[in-house]
Amino acid sequence: QLQRASIAEDNAFAFLGANSHSDSLTYPDFCQALQKVNLTGIPHGLSFEETKELWVRADLDGNGVFDYEELKKIWNMTMMNQSGNCKESVMVSRKEEGEDKEEEEAIGLRVKKAVLFPEEAEKGLWPESYSLSDHACLTVHFSPVKMFCS
Repeated sequence: QLQRASIAEDNAFAFLGANSHSDSLTYPDFCQALQKVNLTGIPHGLSFEETKELWVRADLDGNGVFDYEELKKIWNMTMMNQSGNCKESVMVSRKEEGEDKEEEEAIGLRVKKAVLFPEEAEKGLWPESYSLSDHACLTVHFSPVKMFCS
């Protein structure tokens, strides 16, 4: 999301709440940052479990804090994903499947549900009260998913 908004990696870390590269974010800081960009909360945001899973994926070294080095790794993996080098996973590491090739993990988003309003737009119809210049609103629900990058 931050990359799509054309925010640089340095500014992204500050946006999440850190004041400098030496700072780190705790789980409550991380949750607050997600809430700030409307990625959590009822009815359309990430659930508690999804937020916790995202935290586990973001805290790459498992030390209980999210730091600038972890952001850089995730940022670089996301950039690799945009060039098509990542694929969705069913939460199984390639190493566990017996392959020798080492792959890095990244966090992606999967569309759980997408709906158009008005409902007629989903069927390719346009309500009589709408003009051709009116747009149908799209609402999308996402869930986090593990990505493996080669």
